[in-house]
Amino acid sequence: MSTPPATTPRALSPRGVVRARRRAARGRFLADYRRQRAGVIGVGILVAFTAVALLAPVLFPAGMLEVTKATGGTLQPPSAGYPLGTDETGRSVLALVVWGARVSLLVGIAATVISMAIGTLVGIGSGHYGSWPGAVLERVTDWFLVIPFLPLAIVLSTVLGSSLLNVIVVIGVTSWPGTARLVRAQTLSVEARPYLERARVLGGGHWHQMSRHVLPNVMPLVLANTTLTVAIAILSETTLSFLGLGDPFRVSWGSMLDNAFAAGAISAGAWWYLLPPGICVVIVVLAFTLVGRALENVLDPRSQER
Repeated sequence: MSTPPATTPRALSPRGVVRARRRAARGRFLADYRRQRAGVIGVGILVAFTAVALLAPVLFPAGMLEVTKATGGTLQPPSAGYPLGTDETGRSVLALVVWGARVSLLVGIAATVISMAIGTLVGIGSGHYGSWPGAVLERVTDWFLVIPFLPLAIVLSTVLGSSLLNVIVVIGVTSWPGTARLVRAQTLSVEARPYLERARVLGGGHWHQMSRHVLPNVMPLVLANTTLTVAIAILSETTLSFLGLGDPFRVSWGSMLDNAFAAGAISAGAWWYLLPPGICVVIVVLAFTLVGRALENVLDPRSQER
């Protein structure tokens, strides 16, 4: 009885090879990230805050934010009915904190997307073009860097008006220069590699070089810097809202601190009105920082602690 011939594995197509390599790269990335204990803790914290923010309408109906429907006393201390006490109008501080997470996280993420997009484009352009376009982009970056962030953000917020969209735009268009600097430095390093010279010799245009060769090599740096920029954006939103430049019709952690200060919560000893939003800001910023540091260690093995 003859044995059947051994079957040889079918050769993968070029696209199949690319997909297999990407799956292997994702597997290595997840395995390396799991070994970053601080990064895993940061992700857990962010997942918890995101879940609470998404479930805010279920946990606390929107009507609880209306002043006319408040049922508590003025600056009432924590009790069974109000675990974190009430504000100056009798609303539940816990409900305000939960709903404030939605605005603070939304502003932080949306403003970071704008900042990363502008910073990446300007950084790659200024590093790739060696003639006057690169020089102009570099001078624009320097101009934004020398202007203090907070005064510029205050001026833009005052001119554009107080709304959630304007706050996102103001933070996004004023926080990109640092990213542009980092991306430009990485772009200059990539431009000196042999495959870029080979692409130019073979007739690859500027767009082909930047999108196919430079951008994939700077993306790890951009991703690691994104998590750190989100933390800065959340702090910026808190600062602008505390100064009364946020959206007056939406609750955020910054607007809660502003209202607590205006209501005299400090002199009244109403710590339950001040500490919860402040602690939430600190915890979320710390979580994003932990994730950012972990991504740096995973994406750049040279930065890992030995």
